[in-house]
Amino acid sequence: MSDKQIIVITGASSGFGNLTARTLARAGHTVYAGMRATGDRNAPRVKELAELSAAEGIDARGIEMDVQDQASVDAAIARIVDEQGRLDVVVHNAGHMVLGPTEAFTPEQLAELYDVNVLSTQRVNRAALPVLREQGNGLLVWVGSSSTRGGHPPFLAPYFAAKAGMDALAESYAAEVLKFGIDTVIVVPGAYPSGTNHFAHAGTPADEARADAYDAHYGKLRAGMAQRLTDIFPEGHDADEVADEIARVIELPAGQRPFRTHIDPSRDGSDVVSTVNDRIRAEFYHRIGISELLPANATR
Repeated sequence: MSDKQIIVITGASSGFGNLTARTLARAGHTVYAGMRATGDRNAPRVKELAELSAAEGIDARGIEMDVQDQASVDAAIARIVDEQGRLDVVVHNAGHMVLGPTEAFTPEQLAELYDVNVLSTQRVNRAALPVLREQGNGLLVWVGSSSTRGGHPPFLAPYFAAKAGMDALAESYAAEVLKFGIDTVIVVPGAYPSGTNHFAHAGTPADEARADAYDAHYGKLRAGMAQRLTDIFPEGHDADEVADEIARVIELPAGQRPFRTHIDPSRDGSDVVSTVNDRIRAEFYHRIGISELLPANATR
């Protein structure tokens, strides 16, 4: 195992974030599991991590971090640095899914979803990057979605659009923080039908009348979407694979981590498209003379 690292994970009350917090703590790292409402709704999650840490002799801590509130994010990062003297890894995991006809979502709902999935990363970066830049090292891990480039289904468009926005932000950030010694890894999970609360907690359209207008043609198909994804998901895989992959890339030496890594048992094709996308981007950087902004192991 590599040296102990100080890690913060956003959206870690459940799903990939919570699994990753446990996996990284068990690997010997100090992990701050960011979540909101730690004093009430998520108090049981904080207690669970504390009890796990005491029972197994590991260090996973719940910390108040509402990624939709800059003051909350700033306070969390400041507390981590005050307690540990540094911050090594930021895992951008917070996100929320919606399910329904795109037309039936209000513009305000799309803005809210963009806030959770994209603007949250900007708030965290603005709090954490001054620390990482001053240190001259660090790692940003962005938990994306294979829907960004894979064969994604309909009726999830607002979520998919937000994840695509996050992916674009991550790509640009990678070049802009490289010279400060900060690595970037984009982790791309496929659609895991269990082990996360994405589908169970998915939001629905506010405009119910417009949603109902789609039912005659799409109701049955839409209702079975989650089952269709489950049907093509191969046996022997679970969401822990995503946590394991995040742990693997974090423990690789600085400068030797992959720029993008896929964990997609259903094989929706995202890895194929991403390979082409990353190669084209790398070739363009070479053409315009900024190849020094590519990671050492970028596709060329």
